[in-house]
Amino acid sequence: MTFIELLVLSLASFRFTRLIVDDVIMEWFRKPFFKKTSELNEKGEKEEWIVPNGWIGEGLSCHWCVGIWASGIMLVFYFLIPYGSYLIWLLAIAALQSIFYEWGHRE
Repeated sequence: MTFIELLVLSLASFRFTRLIVDDVIMEWFRKPFFKKTSELNEKGEKEEWIVPNGWIGEGLSCHWCVGIWASGIMLVFYFLIPYGSYLIWLLAIAALQSIFYEWGHRE
């Protein structure tokens, strides 16, 4: 594997991981594995948050855990799926775009 292939696969894996763990577009996928809880704070205000429900929810909330699976999926797409490299490149370019966006919006 060349350095460029490693870099592209790493970026694609990073973006795929963020897609699964954080992005709103995949909320439908995560929703069955999380539950909303609420509690009154000391001011009497209702606070809500989302907590993992079971071991799948725990796994889906963990960048490290999803990152391992994402890396494996990227390797399968890159080496075994015909035209899978197009998905890899798409995700890698999106990863660079998100990195540049974050750099541009730091305070």
